[in-house]
Amino acid sequence: MSEYTKRKYVQLESLRKDFELPKENQSVVKILASRGRHLHEVTTPSGEIYLVSMPVKFRNKIFARNGSYVLIEPIAEGKKVKGEIVQILNKTSIKNYKENHVWPPEFEEAVEKSDTNVINTNVSTNESNDDDLFVNTNYKRPAVIYITDDSSDSDSDDSDSDKNE
Repeated sequence: MSEYTKRKYVQLESLRKDFELPKENQSVVKILASRGRHLHEVTTPSGEIYLVSMPVKFRNKIFARNGSYVLIEPIAEGKKVKGEIVQILNKTSIKNYKENHVWPPEFEEAVEKSDTNVINTNVSTNESNDDDLFVNTNYKRPAVIYITDDSSDSDSDDSDSDKNE
């Protein structure tokens, strides 16, 4: 199996999960920053900040961006690292959590703001639903437009020609 196929399979598996609701010991948190070594700093709805780890099956296959929401499961032996990521939540799973009244109300306003600022960068036209997959847009460089003021150049050329006469 190629690396691309593995990555796509793991991404779909982590995103789909057939709309399972969180279990008693699982909770929804928001990723604040990546701390390296597959650790992410997260915040809970109550405002507590701690580290969670990315499981081995997701490493180098899925990229959790800052500001995204994940479902975590606490680990008992952790002092600094207090949880492990179980699922990365996409728009449809967040919508399902809201319909079932599982979504934390503290995150409600933040999700509505982020939905208005989202730009669809998916350029593939595959028949499969790839909208939820992470798309790295860094490889495309934005076009650089240089604007020159031609009127100032022509004025200086006219004044130079006047001096020569």
